[in-house]
Amino acid sequence: MNSIVTTYPVAVRDTMVERLHGYAVTDPYRWLEEPDAPATVAWSAAQDALWHRSARSLPGRDRFRARINELSGVGMVGEPTWRGRRRFFLRRTAQQDHAVLYVAEVDAEPRILLDPMELDPSGRTTLDGWQPDADGRLLGYQVSRGGTEEAELFVLDVDTGRFVDGPLDRCRYSPVAWVAGGSGFFFVRDGQVRFHRIGAPGDVVVLGEPSRYGLEISADQRWLTISRLRGAANDLWLADLSDGTPESMQLSVVQHDVGARSVATVGRDGRLYVITTLGGASGRVFVARPTDPGPDHWQELVPADPAAPLTDFAILDGPELPRPLLLVGRIRQAASEIHVHDLRSGEWLGTVPLPGLGSVGTMTTHPEGGHEVWFSYTDNTTPGAVHRYDARTGRTTVWAEPPGTVDLADTEAQCLTATSADGTPIAMTVLTRTGHEGPRPTLVYGYGGFGVSLTPTYSSLALGWVEAGGVFVTVNVRGGGEHGEGWHASGRCERKQNVFDDFIAAAEWLVAHGWTTPAQLGMLGESNGGLLVGAVLTQRPELFAAAVCASPVLDMVRYERSGLGPSWVDEFGSASDPDQLGWLLGYSPYHRVRDSVPYPAVLFTVSEGDTRVDPWHARKTCAALQHATTSGRPVLLRVERDVGHGRSAVSRGVALAADTLAFLAAYTGLT
Repeated sequence: MNSIVTTYPVAVRDTMVERLHGYAVTDPYRWLEEPDAPATVAWSAAQDALWHRSARSLPGRDRFRARINELSGVGMVGEPTWRGRRRFFLRRTAQQDHAVLYVAEVDAEPRILLDPMELDPSGRTTLDGWQPDADGRLLGYQVSRGGTEEAELFVLDVDTGRFVDGPLDRCRYSPVAWVAGGSGFFFVRDGQVRFHRIGAPGDVVVLGEPSRYGLEISADQRWLTISRLRGAANDLWLADLSDGTPESMQLSVVQHDVGARSVATVGRDGRLYVITTLGGASGRVFVARPTDPGPDHWQELVPADPAAPLTDFAILDGPELPRPLLLVGRIRQAASEIHVHDLRSGEWLGTVPLPGLGSVGTMTTHPEGGHEVWFSYTDNTTPGAVHRYDARTGRTTVWAEPPGTVDLADTEAQCLTATSADGTPIAMTVLTRTGHEGPRPTLVYGYGGFGVSLTPTYSSLALGWVEAGGVFVTVNVRGGGEHGEGWHASGRCERKQNVFDDFIAAAEWLVAHGWTTPAQLGMLGESNGGLLVGAVLTQRPELFAAAVCASPVLDMVRYERSGLGPSWVDEFGSASDPDQLGWLLGYSPYHRVRDSVPYPAVLFTVSEGDTRVDPWHARKTCAALQHATTSGRPVLLRVERDVGHGRSAVSRGVALAADTLAFLAAYTGLT
């Protein structure tokens, strides 16, 4: 498809050059960082008009939207959270824009507890998190408006539906850990761990150093564990809540200033279970006494498996079982497994039967103990359903299916391997229509950061592309968690270039082996994956015909100055350090844009309400590419209003996915 763009909105190129640690850093579009400045407003409005004119001419846009809407119409159902005689779960039908929170008594029909559309019929309010107390009598939940993710926390009486407490504002990503009797809870506000007593004004600071925290209360409500993130590692504390009041509790160190990621919980047997990467990057399980929780007192229960990183665990210790069990979730070759061990000795006993090679969600159990575990399962062609494993029989059965159905075209997945620049094998999953032959328009997707694993999942976007005749490839580049913490570490900070080399190697392999050609090759990435696409786009523009860069991080010199950028220094490095600035400038996409280069067709997609990755990253890089490219292919900016980086209404997601695929189809030749 030839570009319909004849001229771009004028963007003044400043001559700004900063001297940083001896580097001359140019920044011609610094002025686009100011969203409310008249020049930025005018430029953004012109870009928006340009996008809408261009989008209307994209062939197949309406067909993509209709099919993605059908594929998304299966809806969703979530794993149950059991509290007392109640279970809580999320469910969404094809007619609903947001998942609805339900509650059900034992042997009773579920009833709606929270519907985001009832809270805000505009659809701009999202349910960010929820946690019932131990009796299922009270519910703490967080909502955000306009995509900001700056959550407000409320407390609801489950019986009456009446508000009991709140709002407590500035509770972004806050876990809620209820104390016994539902008299109060620990939570995170302004990045600090606090305790709030129901009905009391204000709250008490427990840990005041701003950070990302995790909180968990043991099943018997006695022990609180607190985790504080420190880059690729964390600090961990344990508190005995039976000794004094929550406001005056004493913290015992489980681990501090240790180069490992660990989580801990106290089981119903009174033992402290620690799941850690200490001494084994793929994760292993230790036990200790809660009164002596430090690493010197840990005893190994389940060893590390270097080929299968540990992802989750659950304890089954009901009296109906001949012996208590420990279930350990792992990822092997980017697919989930669940292993069964003897809880006391750690002896391996077998595996939980799964429907196929796919992805398992969080395992949930009865807090009082039992013989059952629930988890979601999905793969490339299977919508997520909830499965139940019965340890008495060793059988896994479907427990709750998504409410909708959809007919899928015959599709097959192949696991293939490319070789990166340094000889590292790179796995990729290739999804095609059955009977694929010859080079086809192909999308390559990746993420490569923060230890995030890309495992098989049902994606209406991927299936929509494949059903239209394309090839969709997910690449497990370094920086992810598919092979444990070592795989993550090999793609962060000074090793970040490995991520881009891996992605490029996969694309070259696909071309060399006849799957596609550079003229038919597109790439797609979101957030940190948008950084991946931006870096590859500016390093190897001739290898791709089109790219979509969604909510991307692109200016690696100034990323720390907005959004959640300060919390990513341990992942990327900091421009305040001379050596680290060198790493960052080596691949920073905004700074690598070169004049008179025939760049691929590029679509940047951003959300105005994004408080994680500031939209100015995309604005600045879009302006730079529009100035530089000589290919005649468009560089466009799509702006979504009243949404943010995270959850949004399903209809918004369908529209974005359709525009993404229509753009990529137009410039890779998918007809």
